[in-house]
Formats: sequence, C-alpha cells, structure tokens
Amino acid sequence: MGMIGRMREDIAAARLRDPAARSAAEVALLYPGLHAIWAHRVSHALWRRRLRLLARATSQVSRWLTGIEIHPGAQIGRRFFIDHGMGVVIGETAEVGDDVMLYHGVTLGGRTRDSGKRHPTLGDGVAVGAGAKILGPIMIGEGSVVGANAVVTRDAPADSILVGIPAKARARVLGEDTKAVLTAPEYSI
Repeated sequence: MGMIGRMREDIAAARLRDPAARSAAEVALLYPGLHAIWAHRVSHALWRRRLRLLARATSQVSRWLTGIEIHPGAQIGRRFFIDHGMGVVIGETAEVGDDVMLYHGVTLGGRTRDSGKRHPTLGDGVAVGAGAKILGPIMIGEGSVVGANAVVTRDAPADSILVGIPAKARARVLGEDTKAVLTAPEYSI
C-alpha cells in the first residue's frame, strides 16, 4: 500500500473510532494525533535510512506543532489512532501493533538508560486510556485495554484489562454478544 492509501486508511480509522469526527476533510485537516502519526511516518523513514539528525528534526517540529512526541525510531503499525493526543510520549524502541488507540497523556517509556530494547510493545488492537504509563521492555498482548492513569510495568497476556497503580491484569471475559457490541463502530475504543 502506498503513502496515499495509508493516509486514507488512517483517516478511516480516526472516523471509525471518534464519534465526533464529522468528515474525512475535518479529520485530515484538524486532528493533531493524525498529523503526528503522518510526521512520524516521514521521520521513521528518514531514521531507517540513517538520516538520524533530519529524522530527529522532523520529529521535533511535529512535537512543537501537535504536542505529541514520537521518537523516529519507534515502530508504529497501521490504523494507529491518537485521540486528544496532547502529552503523548512514545520512546525510541517502542513497538505499536495495528489498530491501536491511545488517549492523551499516555507514555510508552523506558525504565533504564540501557541501550537496546527498553520501551514497551503493544500488540494489535490494544487501547490505552488517558494518562496511562506503560514502562519498560514489556509486552501488552493483543486486544488488551489499559485503564486511565494505570501504571504498567509487567507483561500482560492477550485480552487483558489492566487497571491500577501498579496495574494488575485481569482477564477480559467476553461472550459473543459482548464482543459484537464492543467491536461496533459506535463503541470502539
């Protein structure tokens, strides 16, 4: 899929996840989370080509314009959506799967100054509530939900609900009726 196709996919994902989104034009022009993601795609491409200073400069300009800091080394999947993104921080070695959603004030941060993998990995379909902090080289399994203001420092299996400080993982038990409701566009998280 080319760049324009990815941009269309991002716009569609934002419209699906945000009931306040009125049109594709509104989303494309006025959603800073989307602008930060697009800028990250550019800075990440530069980073992979070893144009590190230019990548960091692009990332910095995006941070000034959007209030969202995504390190150009972070690996971000498709249909990623940041809603009300002010204060979001995503570290250099973070990995974010497809169909992930973050709210404002989320940190995907490190816990040490060691080199190598030091930031979290989020599986596909993870939703992270406002103010949550996910710290260290941990894995949050696909389909998990991290509650607002949770502080997560340990791995969590797929389909977990993580709440509290420190966050504790609880199984997300969903019947078929519940799954249908939670995956409907008007209830997507």
